[in-house]
Amino acid sequence: MKLKISEQKKKLILKTYRILLVLIGVIIVIFNDFFGKKEGFVEFIVLYFIVVIITVFYWIFKQIKSIIKLKSEKEKTELMHLKSQVNPHFFFNMLNNLYGLVAKDAKKAQELILKLSDMMRYSIYEGDNETVLLSQEISYLENYIELHKMRYHKNIDVQFKVDVDNNEIEIMPLLFIILLENAFKHGVENLRDHAFVHINLIEKNKKVNFEIVNNFDISEENEEKGIGLHNLKRRLELVYPKKHILSTSKKDNIYKAQLNITL
Repeated sequence: MKLKISEQKKKLILKTYRILLVLIGVIIVIFNDFFGKKEGFVEFIVLYFIVVIITVFYWIFKQIKSIIKLKSEKEKTELMHLKSQVNPHFFFNMLNNLYGLVAKDAKKAQELILKLSDMMRYSIYEGDNETVLLSQEISYLENYIELHKMRYHKNIDVQFKVDVDNNEIEIMPLLFIILLENAFKHGVENLRDHAFVHINLIEKNKKVNFEIVNNFDISEENEEKGIGLHNLKRRLELVYPKKHILSTSKKDNIYKAQLNITL
């Protein structure tokens, strides 16, 4: 309650101050002939206009500060919303797969549940942070790959090569998982034989290069853009503006995605 009263008094003082400045200006204009003969009137006019100019600049500064604050809060809110969509998008697909696996192979389903719970723990507790260690993200990707190897009843050529100079470097969580998930969802998922996913993650001088290549079934190709990739692009724009390059390409039945980030 005291805080509210204090804010009200502050607003009242500012309002009174502005009204007073306007009244003084009106008086100066109306009674210019009378006050103009008084000694020190010119100095008073100069001082008055200095005060007016300072007041105007202060008001402009407050408006700019308010706009920047609102923009920052809006971006933070949008970022939280986008991050909250990453987890359901991934786990929804996994739970659907788990549902079908329970009746077929209960033991394998139990192993998958434990692996999935580890990933959920990371997403909930670490994924909510602004940054995490790059090594943690790598472990998260490795768990995801192992989980998929357990799920599929076919041979998959999965290669994950890592070359990191600084294990203590930090990055925004849950960025690479979208690209990796797409490789399995649109590639491995629809191929009966010879499916492959090759991943390279390199970090040199605070520059991270994540590259993923996979094959896919051309007859099952879908041009519709998923919510995951759309959210990834928006998150990169908010967190790493002008410090990232995300590119994708297709050639025959090969899909390639590359993400470069300067930290």
